[in-house]
Amino acid sequence: MTSRRSILAAAAGATWLPSFSARAQSETVRWIVPYPPGGGTDVLARTLAEAMHAGLGATIVVDNKPGASTNIGAQEVARAAPDGRTILQADNALLAFNEHLFKKLPVDPEKDFSYIGSIGKFPLALVLNPAFPAQNFKEFMAYVRANPGKVSYASPGNGSPHHLAMEMFKNRTKTFMVHIPYRGAAPAMQDVMGGQLPVMFLDLASGLTTIQSGKVRVIAFGGKTRTPLLPGVPTLIEEGVPEVEVFAFQGLLGPARMPAATVLRLNAELNKALGNSTVLKRFLDFGMEPMPGTPDQFKNFARSESRRWGPIIRDNGITLD
Repeated sequence: MTSRRSILAAAAGATWLPSFSARAQSETVRWIVPYPPGGGTDVLARTLAEAMHAGLGATIVVDNKPGASTNIGAQEVARAAPDGRTILQADNALLAFNEHLFKKLPVDPEKDFSYIGSIGKFPLALVLNPAFPAQNFKEFMAYVRANPGKVSYASPGNGSPHHLAMEMFKNRTKTFMVHIPYRGAAPAMQDVMGGQLPVMFLDLASGLTTIQSGKVRVIAFGGKTRTPLLPGVPTLIEEGVPEVEVFAFQGLLGPARMPAATVLRLNAELNKALGNSTVLKRFLDFGMEPMPGTPDQFKNFARSESRRWGPIIRDNGITLD
């Protein structure tokens, strides 16, 4: 027999769920993006919000809260009421890197959030300036090994997926290159195109057009399998670099202690959006692989990524404070 206590608990857990009432369109969901407007994360958030709002029966407002390696946006969501009205588009920074990069964090990625679902991942490509004296991956490796410490690489900044990908790559290949951090992917890519630096890991969302134009030469891809956008480019694993799958990933979080029914409702609408043709087209344009799944699958994946990257960050003494 169902107890009165369990009935009351279920009722309390369903204080608000999208489309549960005729007045649902008066509800507003704040979708916090911890990056400035106009970037890849922002564009994807707006694409998903457009695909999800009708099913949720609510207006979705994308709210950009950049800064502090995504900690500003993360704090705002962690402090919000756990009612489904405030959600966060989170990525590697919060979910896999920051707890190893900072001595003290304002949020705990494991305890301070409800995991709603994964969105997708951006595998990274290893690109060279076209004038660099290497036509392919094997020639690049031969050059780097013959010139230890004389090759510098660009990244969008300390602690970025691109930076840490190269540190993992160096670790697995036993090579030595010098890191030159920039303030964003665009200036880093600009200097690789211009020949000021020869190499970087580049996400396809930022660099696909540049790759296709021939302004940089892509010599390897960081996914488990080749991308249909660049089918002729081998993976790092194919090139004999073991255990190097490098990518940025994103997903949705809410505040801790969100009712399970609310989490599952949001997860269902997210997964439905990830099968939407408009969303899939935008993902393909960005070189992003959709990752539909359950809340538990997302949390387990994110925590496994944190365990994967922690030793790379600690062993190389990388900090952001």
